[in-house]
Amino acid sequence: MVFNSYTFVIFFAIILGLHNLPISWKAKKINLLIASYLFYAAWNPPFILLLWLSTVVDFFVGRALYTQPNKSKRHLLLIISLIGNLGMLCFFKYGGFILENFVTLSNAIGLNYHPAKPNIILPAGISFYTFTTLCYTIDMYKKKSKPVKSLLDFSLFVTFFPHLVAGPIVRPPQLVPQFETPRTATGQQLLNGLLLLTLGLFMKVVCADTLLASTSDIVFSSPGNMGPLDAWAGVLAFSGQIFFDFAGYSTSAIGVALCLGFILPQNFLYPYAAIGFSDFWRRWHITLSSWLRDYLYIPLGGNREGKFRAYINVMITMLIGGLWHGANWTFVAWGCLHGFYLWIEKALKDSRIKKPHLPDSIPLAPVIVTASFAPVLPGKSTGGFLYALFTFLLICVTWVFFRSATFAIAWRLLKSMAGQAPPAGPPLLTTAALLQVAIVVSLMLAFHWFMRDTTVLKTSAKLPWWLLGIVWALLLILIILSQGTSKSFIYFQF
Repeated sequence: MVFNSYTFVIFFAIILGLHNLPISWKAKKINLLIASYLFYAAWNPPFILLLWLSTVVDFFVGRALYTQPNKSKRHLLLIISLIGNLGMLCFFKYGGFILENFVTLSNAIGLNYHPAKPNIILPAGISFYTFTTLCYTIDMYKKKSKPVKSLLDFSLFVTFFPHLVAGPIVRPPQLVPQFETPRTATGQQLLNGLLLLTLGLFMKVVCADTLLASTSDIVFSSPGNMGPLDAWAGVLAFSGQIFFDFAGYSTSAIGVALCLGFILPQNFLYPYAAIGFSDFWRRWHITLSSWLRDYLYIPLGGNREGKFRAYINVMITMLIGGLWHGANWTFVAWGCLHGFYLWIEKALKDSRIKKPHLPDSIPLAPVIVTASFAPVLPGKSTGGFLYALFTFLLICVTWVFFRSATFAIAWRLLKSMAGQAPPAGPPLLTTAALLQVAIVVSLMLAFHWFMRDTTVLKTSAKLPWWLLGIVWALLLILIILSQGTSKSFIYFQF
């Protein structure tokens, strides 16, 4: 089941009605848990067993990790949790990838090995709920918080349907306490939640799928070279599509949860207004970047063991972050390129400004904890805007690897963008398509820059009620008119 479907509208209306009935809080939580399983079962019912297994194992292992005084036994319990969670993730998401690369390596050294190709179905959202449960057991091992008392609360934390399939990646302290006491939305929360849900669906259905997806698909599926204009239009279209698609899901998820009275963490803060690449990772997929910081970068040593180790730790973190997105070397290249950008930014900053050592625990710090050029290009200055635009263009280059199925496609497109590959035929895109991408992407960048230091809800609260009503009505009309062109969310495959 997806947010951008009429089925979900009916499903959500029923859940909202049940949640506001005068029944016990426990009954409401059971309703939400059943609803979450139904929501997930709409893709493939047998995969609910994986959710049950992950939930039950991590609930009891987490409790044992917290209460077990024997250090060796605690290590063993943590290993069991890691093997269970990462083992499932590796099998379903990376099994075919690992086998393919093993076969390639075997044949390269002269071993004639050709096994049958595995037919593994990827469970929707497995990367997201694996990271969700992993952070619980790791926190229990480190005794950062107390164990969840109720299996019902823990099950609902793992499977809560707004964030289950594509995030935000939620940690226990952010959500579990909200399940401990009765909670329904206030009138203002309900209005805010419905507004965010509408905005998220507009971003997905209208902006991502209707206005940008077809141009992106044409360019990235082209078998030959193309002119720079076509190439850049396709890459810019995908840069907008991936933002509107993923941020649209996160915005919808936050809105759905708010309608029920629950608060989910922010996941996007207008990332294309980022002044530098560190700033980008403060704003793009915030819950993933903070997860990688806290559970990978800092345990590796962070920036505590000298500059060289800090550079290595940044690159390792970004490479794993790239691989998290998909079982393909192009995703690793995407992560590597972001790591390289962070290297250069840090090196330039270190050469210009001498600053004291910063702790790893800065809230919402990126995987590299030093700030970008904010001291040099502050706020919404002209220099800041130009650097943000430069940052955006370099990020667009990374999206080439993210979107391309192979390195051959990525390299051909990069050469076309640079004007180094003569077009194989007539232009791929019409003038209307080029103008459409130019207008949508320009408006997106302008909106990001204007909203850089605020939020949608803060801005909407300042608008006259009649103006907000008109804007809201227009969004709904455009969503309904565009519904036939909508597709599944891109991040469901991750």
